[in-house]
Amino acid sequence: MGIGKNKAGGRSLRLTACAASALLGWSALALPMPVFAQSLDGSQTATSTATDTDSLDLPGADTTTSSGKTKTAKAGTQTATDADAASGSSLRLGIDPTTTGSILDDDLRRVNLREGSVDDLKAQQHLDREDAQGIPIGTFTLRPSINQSFNAERNRTGSTNDDRSYLQTDLRSTLTSDWDRHALTITGEGVWQKNLSGTGEEQPNVNINADLRLDLPTNTTAHITAGYQFFREDTDDPNAISGASKQSAVNEFNAGASLERDFGILRGTTAVALTRTVYSDAVLSDGTQVTLSDRDQTAGTWRGRIGYELSPALIPFIEADLGHTFYDQSRDTEGYARSNQSYGGKAGVELDLGEKMKGELGFGYQHTEFDDSRLASIDSPTIDGNLAWSPQRGTDVNIGLSTTVQPSTTAGESGYTAYQLTGTLSQEVRDNLTAKVTGGTIWRVYPTGSTFADETEYDAALGLTWGINRYLDLTSNVGYELTSRRTGDDTRQLQAGVGLTVKR
Repeated sequence: MGIGKNKAGGRSLRLTACAASALLGWSALALPMPVFAQSLDGSQTATSTATDTDSLDLPGADTTTSSGKTKTAKAGTQTATDADAASGSSLRLGIDPTTTGSILDDDLRRVNLREGSVDDLKAQQHLDREDAQGIPIGTFTLRPSINQSFNAERNRTGSTNDDRSYLQTDLRSTLTSDWDRHALTITGEGVWQKNLSGTGEEQPNVNINADLRLDLPTNTTAHITAGYQFFREDTDDPNAISGASKQSAVNEFNAGASLERDFGILRGTTAVALTRTVYSDAVLSDGTQVTLSDRDQTAGTWRGRIGYELSPALIPFIEADLGHTFYDQSRDTEGYARSNQSYGGKAGVELDLGEKMKGELGFGYQHTEFDDSRLASIDSPTIDGNLAWSPQRGTDVNIGLSTTVQPSTTAGESGYTAYQLTGTLSQEVRDNLTAKVTGGTIWRVYPTGSTFADETEYDAALGLTWGINRYLDLTSNVGYELTSRRTGDDTRQLQAGVGLTVKR
């Protein structure tokens, strides 16, 4: 397919493959180190014990004891892939629909990110203050950056404190095409942490995504996407094993395709997405490995939307979605059939006021039903949306809303509904100094009759980024998070850090 700007089709595709391979290899530098977290609270059981190998858990790898037997245990609840993960608009504003644990780590990672403004204009324009222009690679431009920071963290649950200081390395890169038609964008992010003191849990993360946009005839646009994410479940996650020294490593692979067409005053969108999620063993404080293979799953979703253009700035729409999640094991270790199907719909409006404000808001309903008749269905009102607003040059406000359903693997429990709100205020104080405030909340609502109580999580973070020159930034941030529970002790977390970013 001859999509290169000034190259023949074969050479363009070879360059695409080489550039993508280079980015994947670079991102591999961020593969996580072993995690050592808090000790077990004694509530979990296992059939055998072994020594933690401290090796990276790979998808589908079996973990065995010295006798060659796979260790099995049951604890915690299930975090399922969000059936609505592929249903949003292009403005997601940093919301991860699968987020169920600590949200402070995500906010601190993006509080120092330099992001494009809504109007794509700077508060001041000076030639010597322009950002780094990137590295040309054929018909692509690579923009890498690396941030090295020193951080301190304090966690308090009830009367128990868990403090640590640690180094964190953030690797980020964007590879974008420069073609007359079509576009390919590949983004990569890796986070590596190393404790210097204390025993708090390390939180490694790898996230790689690719989006190929195809500009087709008759006002039609197609997107083909693929991605991979690695992370460890957070100890504060309701579905994590309480007190494990090493939580499960989650490997998530996704692929999708969408088609958008403008029919004049009507706009139609259809999309499909496929997500494969693999959970590694968790490790208890005594070395016992907890096999979580009954959580491995594959989820597929379909989404369709029709919008009516009242004006270029206002487009009401209706949307429907269908989803099905297949677990590798027809029944989990408690004997429940956890595979499920979901359907939902919503109605809302898209808003586009040009360079100053754009976004959408939708209200709907989601129904999730399980193969096991002993598990009650989950029915949830939903609210989803996003807003990007620039009241003046140099000032940007972003607000996001999302609703997700998270099934469980606890015997007799269906799961819960998570309502998430995030907000970001970015201000260019000077042409070389940017201040950003982020905050959010997650409200986890369990159905009537559940043995679990609702809980709410709040967080706020402040970051300053000083551009020393076009290749070097000095960063600093501080953040606070509170998890409030109706039953049990509340959890408070305070983090602060300072770092240096090198970019090209």
